[in-house]
Amino acid sequence: MTIYLDHAATAPINDAAISALTEQVKKLGNASSVHNQGRAIRKDVEDARHLLSELVGCNPSEIIFTGSGTEANNLAIKGFYWNAIASNPKRKVIVTSAFEHHAILDPVEWLVEHEAAEQILIPITKVGVIDLDFLKDLIANRGAEIALISVMHSNNELGSLQPIAEVVKIAGDIPVHTDAVQSFGKVDFDFNQLGTTAATISAHKVGGPLGVAALILQRGLDLTPILHGGGQEREIRSGTLNAPAIVSFAAAAKSAIENRVANFKKVRELRDYFISQLKIAIPDLVINSVSDPALPGIVNATFPGTESDALLLLLDSEGISASAGSACSAGVPRPSHVLLALGISEADADASLRISIGSTNTKEEIDQVIKVFPSVVERARSAFVVNGLN
Repeated sequence: MTIYLDHAATAPINDAAISALTEQVKKLGNASSVHNQGRAIRKDVEDARHLLSELVGCNPSEIIFTGSGTEANNLAIKGFYWNAIASNPKRKVIVTSAFEHHAILDPVEWLVEHEAAEQILIPITKVGVIDLDFLKDLIANRGAEIALISVMHSNNELGSLQPIAEVVKIAGDIPVHTDAVQSFGKVDFDFNQLGTTAATISAHKVGGPLGVAALILQRGLDLTPILHGGGQEREIRSGTLNAPAIVSFAAAAKSAIENRVANFKKVRELRDYFISQLKIAIPDLVINSVSDPALPGIVNATFPGTESDALLLLLDSEGISASAGSACSAGVPRPSHVLLALGISEADADASLRISIGSTNTKEEIDQVIKVFPSVVERARSAFVVNGLN
């Protein structure tokens, strides 16, 4: 029996997305072609764009389809930075939270290394949200130097929702981007109401296919492209449109939004039940994830006297899939930067797991996981001692 508890890494593709993908992939045509078949594909793409815009709360023209959330984040970070220094060479500061996903942190670090940008990290409070007072002081003192601010809508390892609307108010006329790939389809998210300049969403986090995402960018704004060769998406992003994936993305999002309230309730109940039973099974564990406001299914816990790699391997041998943090950092032998930003020690961060529950999970699965967890932790602790790490 396999139990999947890594929904934050990628969610199972839902039936609506599978149906839309299967139907669309049978159709022949390039959305940029002018013949009948090409125009038919273009209509399917634009219908999907329109549907997605209604679900996310934006204008259809504000959606720029990309090949991944990482690409969308790179387009936003680099594009806003290049725009800023073109208008004022002194605007070289990029502000992010200290626990952003590497799809934000790495392009910023690239700009620091290659283009003389300066990165400033907003500290994280003990409850897992950014320090707004720090941001206020920073903008008061150095606002004229800031090219952009990028703060994730919800943290992928702690589940904590971030005060993005407050960030927008504090920022004034400074562009604000939010990586919302974990939030869209799980919690309330409306681009227009939020007021950000740009946002990133991704299909495979919401029950859609891999390989398609979108940058939502306010109308009237241009960004310097990071890809050239056609300018299919507002001259900002080039590349043949992946019509089957785009249509499937919209179908998946529609299903997720229609069932969002019911799914949230189910997943939150499973999460709370899991935490309560896990505390009984492993009395000395420490829960790092937050309760509210938060994503419904994230559980981040430290198991003292263990290593996350050993825990993951032992869980996997029991048919249970979990993670030590972001899937994009899997295989990298270093503690979670998210937990370190929260003030957790390296040893404890290296003894932590992220378990992310989804709407396809059941109470019976949670009971099975709880049943094997004490043995998994005991064996992980024995290996920890044998390896001389205790």
